[in-house]
Parts: sequence; C-alpha cells; structure tokens
Amino acid sequence: MSASSNVLKEVHGRVALLVINRPEKRNALDSATRARLLDLLDELRADAEVRVVVLTGAGDKAFVAGADISEFEGRSPIDQFRVMSGRTVFDAVDSFPKPVIAALNGFTLGGGCELAMACDIRLAADTAKLGQPEVNLGIIPGGGGTQRLPRLVGAGAAYKLLYTGDLIGAEEALRIGLVDEVVPAAELRARALALAESIAQKSPVALQLIKEAVRASLRGTLDEGLKQETTLFGLAFSSEDKAEGVAAFLGKRPPEFKGR
Repeated sequence: MSASSNVLKEVHGRVALLVINRPEKRNALDSATRARLLDLLDELRADAEVRVVVLTGAGDKAFVAGADISEFEGRSPIDQFRVMSGRTVFDAVDSFPKPVIAALNGFTLGGGCELAMACDIRLAADTAKLGQPEVNLGIIPGGGGTQRLPRLVGAGAAYKLLYTGDLIGAEEALRIGLVDEVVPAAELRARALALAESIAQKSPVALQLIKEAVRASLRGTLDEGLKQETTLFGLAFSSEDKAEGVAAFLGKRPPEFKGR
C-alpha cells in the first residue's frame, strides 16, 4: 500500500471525510500515515469550500488502535525525541481552524484515543472501545493523553484510565465525558456527516472564532479567556457574515454565509 492510500479523502459538499486506511493493522499510526494525514490537513486548511472535517477509520474494527508498535523496536531515545519534537498530527488537528469531528468506529486506543481527543467533537459507535493502554508497555502517553484526558473527564477518571490501561465501552466513555454521542455502529458515518453538514451551514468566520475562543478557555485563566472572547466577538462583529446573519434574521430568511 502506498503512503497516499494510508489516508483517504472524500468530499461531500462542504464536508471532507478523512479515512485512516490501514484496516489490516487496525489503522495504527505509522510514520507514513501521520505524514499523509498532515498533508491532507494542510490541503483542507487552504480549501475554502470545505468547512468541516470528519475523521474516521477504515473497516468496522478500529478508529485507530494506537501507534504502530513495530516502529518502536530498535528506535533510540534520541530517534524517538526527534519524531515527537516535530509537528504532530495531534497538534495539527487541535489547531486546525475548522471544526473536526471524530467518528470512532471501533478500537480507539493509545495514539488513537489521543487523536480523538484532539478533535472538537467525538461520536462513537456503540461497539467502540477506548483507552490509554501505554502503561502496559512500560511507557506513558506521548500525544497529549496525560493533558487532554483530564481536561475532558476530570483528574480521577483520567488517572484510573492511565494507571490501569483498561479499555472502556462507548457508553462508559459517554458517561465520563470522553465522547459526546453514541450511535449504532451501522449509523455512525451517516450521523457524523449529517452533524458536519449542519455545522457547515453556519458562518465559517464564526466557527473559526468559536474554536479559538474555546481553545483559549482550556489554556489560560478565566479572565484571560474572557478578554480573548471579547476580542474575537469584535472580529466577528466586523465580518460580512455578521451583516448577512442579521439581515437574514430580520428578513426572516435563511442566511447565505460566505466566510468573509
């Protein structure tokens, strides 16, 4: 399989679907797959026609079952440091300026769980299993698991998952806040695309500013976040989309947002 086929891209109107395509490896993230995903994210960042991205895995067994462990063998600490000190797919998804929805269609483990947590919204098939099992290999998460997980589920639940390496089902993940919605496996992709399309109808300007504001709330104090929100509100208020939104509301018609 060529590197370009490791991640497939489909465009459905204003929504792009990225499919991590290594089902024979349970969609594990090897170096080529990470590089391909970064390239596609860069393409979609520049594509004004695409407003929302959905990320999922090929097949019905796994979203991403973790890193490709075979790459760990023989890799020196310096080699691993160099790999991890470069641009990562986790940070690229987290900082992507458009909404990103994860459709978790099976095992979502280790780096796969970290990739899901970097997304804005997580939908899970009722058959999905999630966890951070790195402790079973004598290592710790390296893609943000110790940082994003407690922010989503709280310290206690995060410690439990990280310390034990246990896997949890979709309903338990929903209960603790690790995922946002659980749907029957056969309906997952359709539900994710429908949600993405409903979001894509909104102002691209407002969506990007909302993402920036929420990210600020997770990285600073309340006062800092409120100041950032005020600044971003001002930017939104000066946009053509704001003028269109107000005119459409007053005219009792659907808005036609242009992203300007």
